[in-house]
Amino acid sequence: MNFPITNISIARAGRREWTGLAALSLPTLLLSIDTSVLYLALPHLSADLKAGSLQQLWIMDIYGFMIAGFLITMGTLGDRIGYRRLLLTGAAAFGAASTLAAFSHTAGWLIFARAMMGIAGASIMPSTLAIIRNMFSDQHQRNTALSIWLSCFLVGMIIGPLVGGLVLESWSWGTVFLLGVPVMLLLLAAGPFLLPEYRENNTHRLDWLGVAHSLAAILPLTYGLTELARNGWDGLSFMAVIAGLAFAAIFVFRQLRITDPLLDLRLFAGRSFSATLLVMLFTAIIMGGTAFFFTQYLQVVKGLTPMTAGLWLIPQAIGMIASSLLTPVIAKRFRAAHILTAGLLLTTLGFLLLTQVDGSWGWTCLITGMIATASGVAPVVVLGTNLVISSAPPEKAGAAASMSETSNQLGIALGVAALGSLGTMVYRLHLLPRLPEGLPGTVLSAAKENITGALTAAGSLPAPAANALIRQARLSFTAGMEATSLLAAVGMAGLAVVCFTVLKKK
Repeated sequence: MNFPITNISIARAGRREWTGLAALSLPTLLLSIDTSVLYLALPHLSADLKAGSLQQLWIMDIYGFMIAGFLITMGTLGDRIGYRRLLLTGAAAFGAASTLAAFSHTAGWLIFARAMMGIAGASIMPSTLAIIRNMFSDQHQRNTALSIWLSCFLVGMIIGPLVGGLVLESWSWGTVFLLGVPVMLLLLAAGPFLLPEYRENNTHRLDWLGVAHSLAAILPLTYGLTELARNGWDGLSFMAVIAGLAFAAIFVFRQLRITDPLLDLRLFAGRSFSATLLVMLFTAIIMGGTAFFFTQYLQVVKGLTPMTAGLWLIPQAIGMIASSLLTPVIAKRFRAAHILTAGLLLTTLGFLLLTQVDGSWGWTCLITGMIATASGVAPVVVLGTNLVISSAPPEKAGAAASMSETSNQLGIALGVAALGSLGTMVYRLHLLPRLPEGLPGTVLSAAKENITGALTAAGSLPAPAANALIRQARLSFTAGMEATSLLAAVGMAGLAVVCFTVLKKK
């Protein structure tokens, strides 16, 4: 069932397309559930597999590394072989890798299975967006489809911990990986009937050297940024970032000079495409970098359990879902640039509220600010994604979708590293002058690292000194979070100006 791009007419989608969207929403829901469930399963599988701390990190991180590394390759491959074919192949591979993960008997096998799941996931994400781009030719209908797609991802993030908790109470940790197998089987059964095929009308071969260069750029860059956020500056993470940037330069240099590139960088010549991608990149940097502080604040400053902290995050997710579903309705009456600007200004207001969490209205500012930031960023994701994939030719939808997703992945990693470093710096500057006198050197060293180290080290101190250290550490962490929120507010206001001026005709 192949439909050449040149024959696609601009028509409103019907029942078949909307039913196809339901099928496309299944893997999106699954991928978000998979990400959130693993945090609950990690203690159980680590004990069963006797996984060390380094192995645990790789079990968690390898999935995201592979997704980030293979997005560009898979997006272009979908343009060449067909988006539906790539999607169904990825779904089958994801189901097989999930089964392997469920029955892994060693940490090494589980890491390998998670890597395969990441590669399969990288084929699913751009294929899904590319199919949506071509199924929904009408802009307003496409906005609605993308808002539903985003909402499914957010619903998965909400119900993931709940589903995971119920599963782990009754079955082994391997069961959490099997949750996705029936979903993928359903997609494999329904996809050939509900999803039309789209692909380029050419016989160009894949640029395998470009694939190698892209992996050599993105994998070490993502790894280095993740390690910088986790452990601070060290030789290995710094060299990984430098190596990633060097290979990125090589990749761009070569792609601009070959006749059949892996990634058509001419897409960036379009003002709307490049500006929107830039806005989405910096939005991901800001949101990714600040989300870390909010979850930490609820647990280490307010003292909530992980489950209770997760429940306090639900209003934020609900606000984002409601905003994403409302965006297509508003987009029928107002320009995309104006909606994006309003959303970014709402997010700016939310971050300004988050600079006041240590006041008498702290809880109100915290929850209201988190809801405002999430609600304001939803139109950026929905309309920004639509602008990116719509700015590219239909036959390049996979490549455009992959760049959108790659910017999001790298933006989150860069945001956690950059804003995390800023928050840590403010934490230390605020803490050191206020520490109780006479603390042992080991306690001082641990307290300077981060708030978790301070709270752990406080357990070795007498009650008065411990209470003083805990209080100052919490106040210092709050100061770091507020400083980061202020910088985020400035950044979001700047992005609002960019949207209003550069995208004013959209």
